[in-house]
Amino acid sequence: MISGIVTAVLMILFLAGWAWAWSPRRKAAFDEAARLPLENDEESRA
Repeated sequence: MISGIVTAVLMILFLAGWAWAWSPRRKAAFDEAARLPLENDEESRA
């Protein structure tokens, strides 16, 4: 019984995290974070 409840709670948390990550409102922030490794170190220090 308890393992079923724990499984259901974890599944709900996973789906909530998935929905948050794929939310259109987060796209700009994730795109910016994806470009960070490609930026020149000298430009980021200035």
